[in-house]
Amino acid sequence: MRIAECQELLRAEGLDGWLLYDFRGSNPLARRVLGLPVDRFLSRRWFYFIPAHGAPRQLVHRIESGALEGLPGEKTVYLRYGELEAGIVGLVQGCSRIAMEYSPRNANPYISRVDAGTVEVVRSAGVEVVSSGDLVQWFESRWDEEQWALHLEAAVVTESAFNKAFDYMARIVHSGGEVRETEVQRVILDHFALNGVVCDHPPIVAVNSHAGDPHYSPIPGADGVIRRGDFVLVDLWARRDHPRGVYSDLTRVAFLGEVVPEPYRSMFDLVARARDAAISRVRSAFASNEVLRGWQVDDAARGVIEAAGFGEAFCHRTGHSIGRETHGNGANMDNLETREERKVLTRTCFSVEPGVYFPDFGLRSEVNVFVDANGEVHVTGGAPQTEVAALLPYRGI
Repeated sequence: MRIAECQELLRAEGLDGWLLYDFRGSNPLARRVLGLPVDRFLSRRWFYFIPAHGAPRQLVHRIESGALEGLPGEKTVYLRYGELEAGIVGLVQGCSRIAMEYSPRNANPYISRVDAGTVEVVRSAGVEVVSSGDLVQWFESRWDEEQWALHLEAAVVTESAFNKAFDYMARIVHSGGEVRETEVQRVILDHFALNGVVCDHPPIVAVNSHAGDPHYSPIPGADGVIRRGDFVLVDLWARRDHPRGVYSDLTRVAFLGEVVPEPYRSMFDLVARARDAAISRVRSAFASNEVLRGWQVDDAARGVIEAAGFGEAFCHRTGHSIGRETHGNGANMDNLETREERKVLTRTCFSVEPGVYFPDFGLRSEVNVFVDANGEVHVTGGAPQTEVAALLPYRGI
């Protein structure tokens, strides 16, 4: 934990401190920010307070007094529940506003990790509790140069995986055969293994109506069959098999035929325009040094689709944070499921993936956006898709 850097951020935000708390792994964000093992079992509550000025302070239980060993700061040990409450109040004594992993009205469940009762104890000391969302993402979601390089390496593999998947489908269908969704899934996973990347769960391969379900997952034996004239969505994600690897997460769509019919063409054009509007919103904000929040990026994409009369068909947020997990702990591009008030920070990566979904098909276009330390906006994973790929006649790769 970079204490001096954290204190500088606290002062810039007008906060008196940051109270980090965990009970039996209930707050993995606090553990990761402090560099503590997420999987280490601790049976008692611990608190770590970083003030805007001065030395940090610890509050730990007697039978786990070494829970925060290695972290700086004076240690207070409690045993009885009365001592615990007094210790919490003592940590924040003299403070007016502090941050915790809390979200007012649970508006952002990704950051809301502290139970209401603990917040009540802190408030009993006359302290206002605000969300630590931007503090968490500063330490958890910003990439260094090594991670940026690892992302670019993963993006080369994820982009090339589409060529493998589309070629496999086109070759078999062109010769009069048919392909199951899970077969294409296996082609992608084999490509990942051959090229040194891993994923937390298998990619999405969805034909026709299955593509109308944004989180469809093929099941062996009950998966769809891909034939000539079918529409297919492929969503895949992977990271370098490296301790610090971060994800690349992309989606593309294709048609098993020579000429892409309506409404696939017009709906993809709409989604691509929404995608590009979101990217433009990010670029313009950083070019003008505007403070940009996740909800504003979502509005830029959603506004395009709503203006065309298909707002109800766009049933998920515009994008999510990307990190060591496919869905990271930074700001999401969301003003639908949550109102994402966290800032879009430099050195963070997120997806932009607007989509529209109907009973017989659905489509989206997903790219990854990284804002570097200088505010330059990079779109990774190759050039964004500009039209539905027509896979026939088969030409090979």
